[in-house]
Amino acid sequence: QVQLVESGGGLVQAGGSLRLSCAASGGTFSDYVMGWIRQAPGKERELVAAISRTGVTPSYADSVKGRFKISRDNAKNTVYLEMTSLKPEDTTVYYCAATITTSVVTTVTENQFRSWGKGTQVTVSS
Repeated sequence: QVQLVESGGGLVQAGGSLRLSCAASGGTFSDYVMGWIRQAPGKERELVAAISRTGVTPSYADSVKGRFKISRDNAKNTVYLEMTSLKPEDTTVYYCAATITTSVVTTVTENQFRSWGKGTQVTVSS
């Protein structure tokens, strides 16, 4: 079972940028499709971005397309989420998650992720 630890959250003004990192241990990192998931209070859980095992294919929620970029470094067992043009509605806890699946990454849903980190808070002020 892979263990995941997120970092990089914080407070930023609207329009600003943050870079989240997630370090994985305890498994073969390249076996996992990785994702970033968020759930704001009173809202549905949302798979913000996912990335294939090789890092070649990313997938994004419509709400973040063009603003967020997911990437991974399999040599460092780390996945990243570069967030730009941040909006107050992006405020919530962001969770790194991992799953082993044969599904095409663009079809993966948040319910398929079995391993989660504890999350990192992102707060965007207006």
